[in-house]
Amino acid sequence: MAAAQGAGSGSAGPSGPPGSAPGHSSSSTAVAVWEWQDEFGRWRPYRGNVCSYIEQVIQASQQKGRRSGSGLVSSIPLGHADPALAPYVIDIPSLTQFRQDTGTMRAVRRHVFPGDSAAGQGIVWEWQNDEGGWSPYEMNVCVFLEQARATNHQRVDLGPLGYNYEVDFVAQVQTNKTTRFRRSVQRRLDAPYPVTTSTTPLHTGVGCSCQQCWPNSGTGPITTRYRHSMTNFPNSSTTHQVPGRTASVSSSNVGFVPYNKLALTGARSTPRLNAQNTLVLAQTGSLSAALAASNGVSAQALPVKMSKPSRVSQALAATPTEPESVVKKYLEELKGAPADEDCMICMEKLSSPSGYSDSCQSSTIRPEAVGRLRNCQHSFHMLCMLAMYSNGNKDGSLQCPSCKTIYGEKTGTQPKGKMEVSTFPQSLPGHKDCGTIRIVYHISRGIQGPEHPNPGMPYTARGFPRYCYLPDNEKGRKVLELLKVAWKRRLIFTVGTSNTTGESNTVVWNEIHHKTEMDSNLSGHGYPDPNYLDNVLAELAAQGVTEDCLGQ
Repeated sequence: MAAAQGAGSGSAGPSGPPGSAPGHSSSSTAVAVWEWQDEFGRWRPYRGNVCSYIEQVIQASQQKGRRSGSGLVSSIPLGHADPALAPYVIDIPSLTQFRQDTGTMRAVRRHVFPGDSAAGQGIVWEWQNDEGGWSPYEMNVCVFLEQARATNHQRVDLGPLGYNYEVDFVAQVQTNKTTRFRRSVQRRLDAPYPVTTSTTPLHTGVGCSCQQCWPNSGTGPITTRYRHSMTNFPNSSTTHQVPGRTASVSSSNVGFVPYNKLALTGARSTPRLNAQNTLVLAQTGSLSAALAASNGVSAQALPVKMSKPSRVSQALAATPTEPESVVKKYLEELKGAPADEDCMICMEKLSSPSGYSDSCQSSTIRPEAVGRLRNCQHSFHMLCMLAMYSNGNKDGSLQCPSCKTIYGEKTGTQPKGKMEVSTFPQSLPGHKDCGTIRIVYHISRGIQGPEHPNPGMPYTARGFPRYCYLPDNEKGRKVLELLKVAWKRRLIFTVGTSNTTGESNTVVWNEIHHKTEMDSNLSGHGYPDPNYLDNVLAELAAQGVTEDCLGQ
């Protein structure tokens, strides 16, 4: 990657924003940038080649519509532009990105920038994350930074764009204005974004009050997060933790680098899951002299003894059921004409054959067969459900992508490791009336099993041990007990692709968020956060981990 360059030896310029007025440009040449919104309300640009593909599909659909009178394309599979994005589909009418293997939905938007801006030149500005990888700024920030650099500014304040940072072009660092913590920044050349003939105002950096900026600005309040996990596939992106810093358990990167799997197929293989997952849960007890000398944390790690095999152990040890049998167990095939609605998995009409009929074959399920889940009554192409199940770890469970109802018991693909728990008296911000629970996750590098993306290949485990924190109150202890269940079910981590470094075949967080900082929530990974415990309980429930699981 190209390192960021300084402002040059010319005039240093002021430390404020670039001299030209931010906002909109009247330039006639424009480029289109498509972005998806992460859970912190920040917009992440897809790469230039992916945006070009989206624009081409829409333009081809418009031309076809003018000729035939048909409607515009309703969904765009991103795997056609980048095989790494095979699970993702953009639903145009709702402007959402749908991940087919987990059901996660995120908002998307299209912004137009001048052709001579950073976007038009394929310039992306990035900051260095805790693991040493690079994460992109929003495109409007990239445009702002490039404009400042071009006008010989030595430093700029990102406050007008919603960031509590200053960027120094000479030192090539970003500084948090509150904590003074510094990170490296860099300027990278990528494929230019596609030229468009759109007549909407051109966006040049700082958000304003126009219709383009105001409702979609990433600088405002964090919007509602759309999430309904369909199977136990991870949202693989992560920023790994270096002890004392932050670990993101969310999805953030150019192109939304997903779990490194092939497109959904009708593969009939049924691998046996790894049942040798070592589990250690530390019990709170007497002070440990070694730990007390460093941070006052108490506890000794002790192995959990189970008097009889748990339902999870039995599920992991059992031979998975044939995919067709699982689908037919939980879906009842409809007789007669189906409802006039779309299948949420393939985005095709239920009255039409499954969108996966060309890549998923079955001797017992017809492409046009439509099934209704027995409890929640939501309908899908049965072949689509088969493709979803066949691309998972085949644990005998299904999850409705519409309402999140789980059928069977959901397990994951977390590698072997141990989970330690301890307590100490220091309070977390926002929870002054109690002490703190500390969770430490240990996972080492190893060899991928049959349930992982590349069986037989090594996987890495960066940033371990990982430290996480909960308030030691009634709700915090409830979350802890449910996290223990999630750990036993192998749901907290998985093997996939790190979206911060791009490294594949590495251990990444799954869909259950953890707080990895104690006393700062500027990054979204610390306290205070009055909604965190309720949010993580909802995420655990989405994985099938509820109070009903306790005591099993």
